[in-house]
Amino acid sequence: MFKKLAFPAILLCAGTVHADEGQWQPHQLPQLKSELKRIGIEIPAEKLADLSRHPMSAIVSLGGCSASFVSDAGLVVTNHHCAYGAIQRNATPEHNYIANGFLAKTRAEELPGGPNTLVYVTDKVENVSARVLGAVKPAMSGRQRHEAVEAAIKTLIAECETDKMYRCSVPAFHRGLEYYRIRQMMIRDVRLVYAPADMIGNFGGDIDNYEWPRHDGDYSFLRAYVGKDGRPADPSPDNVPYHSKDFLVVSAEGLKNGDPILLAGYPGRTSRYKLPSEIRDARDVAYPAKVAEIQADLDVIAAATKGSAADAVRYASVAKGLNNVMKKTQGLLDGFARKDIAAIKDVQDAQFRAWYVAQPKVSKTLLAELDAAIGADIALSNEEFGLAVATNSDLLKSGRTLYRLALEGRKPDAERESGYQQRDLAFIKARLTRLEQSYVGAVDQARYVAALRRYARLPAAMHAQGVDALLPAVDAVPALYQQSQLGDTATRLGWLGKDAAAIAASDDAFLKLAVKLNDVAMALENRRKEVDGNLERVIPQYMQAVIAWKQSQGKPVYPDANSTLRVTYGTVSPYSPRDGLTKGPFTTIEGIVEKHTGKEPFNAPAKLLEAVKAKRYGQFKDPVLGTVPVDFLTSADTTGGNSGSAVMNRHGELIGLNFDSTYESITKDWYFDRDITRAIHMDIRYMLWVMKEVDHADNLLQEMRIKYPKQ
Repeated sequence: MFKKLAFPAILLCAGTVHADEGQWQPHQLPQLKSELKRIGIEIPAEKLADLSRHPMSAIVSLGGCSASFVSDAGLVVTNHHCAYGAIQRNATPEHNYIANGFLAKTRAEELPGGPNTLVYVTDKVENVSARVLGAVKPAMSGRQRHEAVEAAIKTLIAECETDKMYRCSVPAFHRGLEYYRIRQMMIRDVRLVYAPADMIGNFGGDIDNYEWPRHDGDYSFLRAYVGKDGRPADPSPDNVPYHSKDFLVVSAEGLKNGDPILLAGYPGRTSRYKLPSEIRDARDVAYPAKVAEIQADLDVIAAATKGSAADAVRYASVAKGLNNVMKKTQGLLDGFARKDIAAIKDVQDAQFRAWYVAQPKVSKTLLAELDAAIGADIALSNEEFGLAVATNSDLLKSGRTLYRLALEGRKPDAERESGYQQRDLAFIKARLTRLEQSYVGAVDQARYVAALRRYARLPAAMHAQGVDALLPAVDAVPALYQQSQLGDTATRLGWLGKDAAAIAASDDAFLKLAVKLNDVAMALENRRKEVDGNLERVIPQYMQAVIAWKQSQGKPVYPDANSTLRVTYGTVSPYSPRDGLTKGPFTTIEGIVEKHTGKEPFNAPAKLLEAVKAKRYGQFKDPVLGTVPVDFLTSADTTGGNSGSAVMNRHGELIGLNFDSTYESITKDWYFDRDITRAIHMDIRYMLWVMKEVDHADNLLQEMRIKYPKQ
């Protein structure tokens, strides 16, 4: 059905775009030319679409966050919370870089970011839909279809990675209607250069998270290093800074209300094309369970680390990540309560279905097949959630990874499951090594005991088939930790590369538990392949019809976010979260003084407070505000993963860093409401002001190319 809609035609209905909505693939931007020009963007759309040219060539991924080059010597700026893992990795109670910040005055003083800190530079994107979908045959079962698609993707990746400097991926777009092969240079020697104190980089903490007004200096600097031949290399003192061909000029000229902005980064996941049944499951089942689970886990971590500064530092990054996910999920629930998005989607879904059945030569069974496939997905997701709760132990997760890797190692590399191929070994080793900085036996034991108790109370639908009889009794958990050596990094890493028989014969308690759980976990995984294969058969047909329907109405068509490079745009804008209340688009350093209590999380550094009191604004004073701005709002379309994204002015100069959204905006992952959706950015003038007046990061100010306002 709808075979006449070739892939290029389904991307955009040119000339009918709704302002601000859309996380656009770079190659779509020439079709947005008139809209970009209308809001005042002066960079040619064709240039923005070219990944080899400025400014897109300066935009990078950190594998979960976004960032950009700001010098030709590999200097990268991103959010403080995006570099938090690297900061925490190097922090100790004696040198607490989380609390006190860190600044390398010379390159020799820069600290290793660790194996999990990587920089990805995207340099090639190509449509490979025909090759992926050409592997599919009509008579295939769901599992067969899924495995055929996965095999085609692995072949495409292997072809792309013949040069080991690249990391390639083939993500789906429009829920499986299209596939693009993404080639990225992966830089694996990344060092921490500068991070302000937590009192600046995380001012307001979790209390202010997703709130406005904000006064958060959410920035940090990293540096990418490569071998002397200019190619990515393992960390080594012999490596040299990466020569970034393009980098962003940093503009201290500032913005005013109504000015246009471009935002480029790697947004994580949105769900704007999901059906009402999927929204109701998230609202009524999945999200409430997720919030309850994360909050309970956080409570256990807090209690288990209380009284130990060393343990608190070890779990700081874990707790920060969990807190962020929990507050966003709770914000989604609150957003669903405030606006009945499911009801809005009901109306849209009914309109679509009425349009669809009126079209000639369409499938009479598609909509029923669609509903059945989604129902099966929801049911299986409940069991997968339950298994995650039942196995919430870092040692058990390590044991399961080691055993699964050993089993996959019996197969030819091309036949191994994605995530366990040769190309994945470095990432597995990095995860297992990471526990050295984020694991304490007593804390992990407390987390697992509590998780097993919570699992026992979950509804029957969340108990994965066959799992219950294999789990340890709560009172047997302490013995597991006494009878396991996986908490020791050398021992844990020593199991890498061992065959499955050796692991199965081990007397290590967590390896034995991992072996025992493997069959039921594999059965669940095979059921997932069947469900996913059926979704991959039905959803693309549905999406093709939805796209045709939206185009018939002149509505924008862009793919959901999937952690690939996207561009969005908007304007500096205030908003009204409720009737009678309007919140302006800028906050200032005077607001920090007003919020300062001397206690976390509103404890500003004395040097900052002194600079504000003395009105040492320097070149960063805004002519309208009469002081230094801190954060600002725009109407840009963002989501998780956009943290650290470059916010650029009409000329493509860096004027801010994206780091958050307003609480009322969180539901934009499911439904974009242009009246209240606002992204929160740190004004680059605040970063420069702190660097000059508070932290005296003169070496970095000199390294960057900064465009100051005319006097």
